[in-house]
Amino acid sequence: MKEDFLLKQLAQRQEQHAFRQLRLPAPGAVDFCSNDYLGLAHSAAMQEGVHTLLQARPYMHGSTGSRLLAGNYAWIEEAESMLATFHQSGAGLIYNSGYDANLGLFSSVPQKGDTIIYDQLIHASIRDGIRLSKAQAFSFLHNDLEDLGKKLQHAAGNIFVAVESVYSMDGDMAPLKEIAAMCEQYSAHLIVDEAHATGVVGGKGEGLVQHLQLQQACFARVNTFGKAVGCHGAVVLGSPHLRDFLINFSRSFIYTTALPATAIAAIVASYELFPYMHSAREHLAALITHFRKGVASLSTLYSETPIQVVLTPGNEATRSLASSLQSAGLDVRAILHPTVPKGKERLRIVLHSFNTMEEVDRLIKALVQ
Repeated sequence: MKEDFLLKQLAQRQEQHAFRQLRLPAPGAVDFCSNDYLGLAHSAAMQEGVHTLLQARPYMHGSTGSRLLAGNYAWIEEAESMLATFHQSGAGLIYNSGYDANLGLFSSVPQKGDTIIYDQLIHASIRDGIRLSKAQAFSFLHNDLEDLGKKLQHAAGNIFVAVESVYSMDGDMAPLKEIAAMCEQYSAHLIVDEAHATGVVGGKGEGLVQHLQLQQACFARVNTFGKAVGCHGAVVLGSPHLRDFLINFSRSFIYTTALPATAIAAIVASYELFPYMHSAREHLAALITHFRKGVASLSTLYSETPIQVVLTPGNEATRSLASSLQSAGLDVRAILHPTVPKGKERLRIVLHSFNTMEEVDRLIKALVQ
């Protein structure tokens, strides 16, 4: 089999110190890299909740097909209603992942002649959905309201503005109130990806949109479950009409096998837990404040969220620093170009409610020395 064309590009990645490899967490290392912000993915309470829910009703380990064929069942529709109620939305549609949800939403809803305007740091899943759309698309400078306004002035057709409430690589928040006001001014449809806010932002972890009472200003929200919710899947929240549209036209929903009941049990169990984890969110907020004070002398990006960034320009330098931290038992991962722009390479440090103040002090000492 001739694979020279593969080897050439892989060699280029290695020369750029950007070669990606799968790796297992080091045994006993302190977790400063996962998106399990509240520790639910490893929670005994979560496991017990899933077990209790599954014991209470008959279920299959598989789902037997797509939801438009044999894969639909009452529990998944009940979960969608529960999610819509909790997030104060007209309806919800569950997807197998946040990637599938963004791909399906953005590839199907905007039509030829429409315009998508998206933050330049938007997630890759949204970018891929936009690529599959027939609408024209333009980015605006990250969190830059003036640049967004310029783009809105020249938009045509139905206008869609796509942002994340919390950005996964920088950890900062979108100025949602101002963006929502601009969308209303230009009759644009606001779409917010709440992946890194769900479970963490708001009194009950409801996300930034509800925390700011902007749910009525959103055309759609995407809340994913693979971060603080501690399980798998995602829900697109919007009107019943949007739900019907996605069922009819969203290919990543139509042509995929449905999530099994075990996954739905995990989603329901998590939503029975995380809204009441007030002390966990308070401890997490204290860790964030403590960490930021400890690394004040370093080059960081401003963030009030669990995602903290220490800038370490250069792939080789960033990889080397991450390796030394890992050798010290601190599981911190390097984020390299081309995932981030050249010169913006970084350590992406994630704090969790299960981290201790002593563990954070160890990390600060290792970074500042």
